[in-house]
Amino acid sequence: MGRKNNTQVPGFILLGLTDSEEIQLVLFVLFLQIYLVTVLGNAGMILIVRLDLLLHTPMYFFLSHLSFLDLSYSTVIIPKTLENLLTSTKYISYVGCFTQMYFFVFLGAAECFLLSSMAYDRYVAICNPLHYPVVMSTRFCCSLVFGSYLIGFADSFVNVLCMSRLHFCDSNVIHHFFCDTPPVLALSCFDTHDIEIMIFIVAGSTLLVSLITISVSYVSILSTILKITSSSGKRKAFSTCASHFLGVTIFYGTMIFTYLKPSRSYSLGKDQVASVFYTIVIPMLNPLIYSFRNKEVKNAVIRVMQKGESSE
Repeated sequence: MGRKNNTQVPGFILLGLTDSEEIQLVLFVLFLQIYLVTVLGNAGMILIVRLDLLLHTPMYFFLSHLSFLDLSYSTVIIPKTLENLLTSTKYISYVGCFTQMYFFVFLGAAECFLLSSMAYDRYVAICNPLHYPVVMSTRFCCSLVFGSYLIGFADSFVNVLCMSRLHFCDSNVIHHFFCDTPPVLALSCFDTHDIEIMIFIVAGSTLLVSLITISVSYVSILSTILKITSSSGKRKAFSTCASHFLGVTIFYGTMIFTYLKPSRSYSLGKDQVASVFYTIVIPMLNPLIYSFRNKEVKNAVIRVMQKGESSE
């Protein structure tokens, strides 16, 4: 059969992280434990913010949505990865692959802009504290979150629309553990230059706009903190932003390393390690980075537990 006639494949084979059965078993146990911690941590954060009235503030409103995104993000990737670690076929259907890709891009892009919103929230809290209740109103916070999801939807729609135009002729083996854009692009038997450029522009714009927003916010925050005379005031201001800054650095560092380069330069080893980090590890770390090291969250957990005991 000619190359041009085989433009569709019924499904793909996800090559995974390793061929060794022993290592696959170790990875299965490790990823399962990480996923359970991710679910408990992020679901717990959403529940605590909802139940404790003192956490009904813009910062924790954004954190609850970040937890929802991380929970969804890991659920899109990890269950299928766990299944493939235990099976020999490692098969995923064509529709399943593109569905996974769609939600992966959607949630990733939404998280980029949600992190930008959180940076702006910290900027207003530190640089304009007197205007904070007015600026960060409930309506404005809801608009920022809705805008994050809307941008995520637009990015993923463009990405999947471009990818659906690909023709697969020679191989259906994806050299990755999930349906990510670069390894799927590498399977195409026709020139993907135009599609790569379009995806690069959309992804690059998303990262650039969100990074500029975060950078400008933190430059202004740093400038304001340096003007604070008391050391205790500086420590308090730094502690307010340190968790968010750490989370942003880890998330954007791995995303830029993986995606802002041509798909032909895709490196099986390095890019897979980076992908494991931001798809599996970061969603687990975020509740720890943002929340459970926070005294307000710890006190909220105690209040909720005491309220539950008193109601019995």
